[in-house]
Amino acid sequence: MIAIARRELGSYFATPVAYVFIVIFLALAGALTFTLGNFFGRGQADLNPFFSFIPWLFLFLVPALTMRLWAEERRQGTIELLLTLPVTQWQAVLGKFLAAWAFCAIALALTFPLWLTVNWLGRPDNGVILAGYVGCLFVAGAYLAVGAAISALTKNQVIAFVLAVSACFVFAAAGSPVVTEFLSANLPVLADIARAVSVNERFSGFTRGVVSARDLIFFASFILFWLLVNTVVLEHRKAD
Repeated sequence: MIAIARRELGSYFATPVAYVFIVIFLALAGALTFTLGNFFGRGQADLNPFFSFIPWLFLFLVPALTMRLWAEERRQGTIELLLTLPVTQWQAVLGKFLAAWAFCAIALALTFPLWLTVNWLGRPDNGVILAGYVGCLFVAGAYLAVGAAISALTKNQVIAFVLAVSACFVFAAAGSPVVTEFLSANLPVLADIARAVSVNERFSGFTRGVVSARDLIFFASFILFWLLVNTVVLEHRKAD
């Protein structure tokens, strides 16, 4: 598993993929934080503007990472070689996921100039900021798990990207007021379910500095479920 994770993480930096992703992520994060987020006009020393845009940035950028995880292996025919190595499918799935998650963690760590800026301008609660970063990492992990499972379904990276964005959007928007109010008026049961599976709803607690066991269990269960789906899909494809 560790060998697969190292191989996969190294493959990101062996091509322009890693550098393009990081540059686009940092540029968008900075632009949105300082412009649409009204960073200076708010007069508050915190990173709430940054955290408010992160789930939506990940919504598009994370599927761009996952679309190649398994689709490229299937297209090149190397998935058969990978799955015949002396590793279990679960180890292969987890290895690829951990590599992508580590890459997202590196991208998040490179936003440290924002943290330096807010500490230079004021006296923020760095505990809240740290909790927000932890939440960002869990959101990235959730989207990665969904995208990886979908990537295993197809050889086409574009299809994998579009389906992953669509699926992640459902989980991102499920807890929004527009969706919950509509469901509450028509299907109250679904409104409760939508709030329960909303990634953004769980992430909001981290941005307030609240790291609750309930939210941690949600993200752990969410990631584990989609990794299991990924494993089942690979088993089915292997049988084919």
